Amino acid sequence: MAIQNVGVIGCGLMGHGIAQVAAQGGYEVTAIETDPAALEKGLKRIEGSLAKLVEKAKLRSEEASAVRNRVHPSTKLSDAATCDLVIEAIVENLDVKKKLFAELGRVTPAHAILASNTSSFPIAEMGEASGRPQKMVGLHFFNPVQLMGLVEVVRTPKTEESAFQAAFEFARRCGKTPVAAKDTPGFIVNRLLVPYLLDAIRAYEEGVGSIEDIDSAMKLGCGYPMGPFTLLDFVGLDTTYYITHVMYDEFKERRFASPPLLKRLVMAGWYGRKSGKGFYDYADPDNPKPNPL
Repeated sequence: MAIQNVGVIGCGLMGHGIAQVAAQGGYEVTAIETDPAALEKGLKRIEGSLAKLVEKAKLRSEEASAVRNRVHPSTKLSDAATCDLVIEAIVENLDVKKKLFAELGRVTPAHAILASNTSSFPIAEMGEASGRPQKMVGLHFFNPVQLMGLVEVVRTPKTEESAFQAAFEFARRCGKTPVAAKDTPGFIVNRLLVPYLLDAIRAYEEGVGSIEDIDSAMKLGCGYPMGPFTLLDFVGLDTTYYITHVMYDEFKERRFASPPLLKRLVMAGWYGRKSGKGFYDYADPDNPKPNPL
């Protein structure tokens, strides 16, 4: 099937980016956010991102205007009724997601593909909640969506080949490199990344090195763009913490278990950059300092 109209549910950190790259791919996008203030904030983020692309000569001003005009804001889930593909990008809570997909199964046309941007939850379970598991896929974009080149396209045992291929081509048209992943906790990237991040926390707990030294060692020794603690703060300690629960519940292996320090920081509300404190203190965002933990 040919996808022309795309719905994005949620216009937050991930949702606004998905809406933008879909519009840049030539799709008409309905950006749905129930909170009008959050919707307006997301649209301003899109405008700011497009302005930067124009400033860097990566996009002509008339092209940026055309992209913005292809994003149609809405506060009504019923507006997903015109979409060929609907991507969920809301809070990482499986019960909330399942409730949303049950509603989407009722309001979207029968041919529509339903997708979740989840980083860890079972796609099949959300597909069953929708009532049309054969049309369900995962489309896991990475943060920041506008800059990161990868999308994990996740299929379940019930996903139709035509739905999977259409989702794969959608990711390509958004300017991304799609990879096929099975519906297992963490998919490909987090299955490999999360144990590395948790081992970094354990190394710090065990006195192997300081936060700064471990970050510097992995950047300079392995050529990584950022160290594990900087990355944890960027991704969100709360997000990582919840992913560990999903993965540990599945595999029951220590490498997926949350270290005590991660739990303490999340319980204290120290989520990283978005809360102002994590492994680093972001009082001066341009010059973060490691927290004495």
